[in-house]
Amino acid sequence: MRRLHAILSVLPVLLLALGLVTVAAAAPLDAFAPQSGITGSLDIAGGTAHIPVMKEAAKRIMTVNPALRISVAGGGSGVGVQQVGEGLVAIGNTGRPLTEAEVQKYGLVSFPFAIDGVAVVVSPANPVTGLTGKQVADIFAGTVTNWKDVGGKDAPITLYTREDGSGTREVFVEKALKKGPQAATANVVNSNGAMKTAIAQDPNSIGYVGIGHLGESIRGLHFDGMVPTQDNAASGAYSVTRKLYMNTKGAPQGLAKAFIDYIFSPEGKEITKASGYIPLDR
Repeated sequence: MRRLHAILSVLPVLLLALGLVTVAAAAPLDAFAPQSGITGSLDIAGGTAHIPVMKEAAKRIMTVNPALRISVAGGGSGVGVQQVGEGLVAIGNTGRPLTEAEVQKYGLVSFPFAIDGVAVVVSPANPVTGLTGKQVADIFAGTVTNWKDVGGKDAPITLYTREDGSGTREVFVEKALKKGPQAATANVVNSNGAMKTAIAQDPNSIGYVGIGHLGESIRGLHFDGMVPTQDNAASGAYSVTRKLYMNTKGAPQGLAKAFIDYIFSPEGKEITKASGYIPLDR
């Protein structure tokens, strides 16, 4: 009987604790509930690497409060800077830090929320598994044009790159190519998704994407012996890395502020991680 009383006396405490855990877990999305006072719409554009995170966050938020409207578009880092700077969107995403000129011109504030690596990619049908930094630089400069010259089969190399203003391109050129040239004959695509599709369809192609976009349809090459995984990007064992940023014109307000807060919440960090990135603390 005494033991039963002891259990009963502890039960309310346990229930309270469980209740607190439930409340804590629900808290991030509670900020968007109809009774929260958050209203209106939110437009987001820019870096394409961000899209999986932004869309999943937007979906969860609008499920909690269907009166809210959140749109997510790509366009690249340059578009993100321009559109947020000109007031066309409330959040402009970039896969690179803002330049001092951009900050001064538009009065932008940055929120780095994730680490991403950029991987050199080929079709799974390509037998090459790794390249040195010099080999990659020579391929993208157009001085090596056949796979047989880097350990592959006798086939011409089809080169793909990203558009000017792409954060993925900027990081790749700086950290993988050491700011070396890119051949004018390279095919230009405008997103990580478009790059992924192009590489998957061409067994002789080579390009680059954010590591979060690696999958069965494309294969990341070892680069100077480094393996392109997010764990390696986070630990420093893979060096072709960047941060992903959300940027606002001045301090964020209203729905934009709540959205950014949600991305940094435990639930938001899980979305970031599930999208293939390493979440950062605020």
